[in-house]
Amino acid sequence: MTVSNSAEITTLTTLPLPELRDRLLDLFCEAAYKEGDFTLSSGQKSTYYINGKQVTLHAQGGLMVGRLLLAMVPEAVTAVAGLTLGADPMVTAVSVVGAYEQRSLTPLIVRKAAKGHGTQAFIEGPTLAPGAVVVVLEDVVTTGQSAWQAVERLRLAGYTVDTILALVDRQQGGAEFYGHKGLTFESLFTIADIQTHFATLGLRGAP
Repeated sequence: MTVSNSAEITTLTTLPLPELRDRLLDLFCEAAYKEGDFTLSSGQKSTYYINGKQVTLHAQGGLMVGRLLLAMVPEAVTAVAGLTLGADPMVTAVSVVGAYEQRSLTPLIVRKAAKGHGTQAFIEGPTLAPGAVVVVLEDVVTTGQSAWQAVERLRLAGYTVDTILALVDRQQGGAEFYGHKGLTFESLFTIADIQTHFATLGLRGAP
């Protein structure tokens, strides 16, 4: 999906969410989804790969992600957070879009290891009140371990975390893992959504 003028960009700020979701699905299929032989971060082998950063670091993609995920964030939530690197542009997008829509959501970035200097913090961003409600964001969920690491770090910091929102669920155990942990989990798309639309667009076999 190419957005080439200011009128089209403005459209993305006002387009009804169901239509915006369709636009984002187009972008995932065109820019993020690839077929071939891949090894995932979990170590699993796969015949396809989804590079979520091709969407979240796309200017219009970030805007769409921000609007769609913001609509899924419960009103009681104080902040959105995620494990670096995949969630970094997501938490920023949701926070910025929230500000334009009169919702104050603090963005937090959770490190995989403690900062090696200064405060040696695991969590980057403003310190919240104890018990503050935080939603964890993830781009692509496979086993669920990445977002769970963020949940654990945030809970150790004294925050309340019971929801994970993702862009894509690969349907390889992540949802079941979160359910076992007592977490609410929602995704914008499943891998079935993406693969079906990818085939409909005639992109299979395209260079």
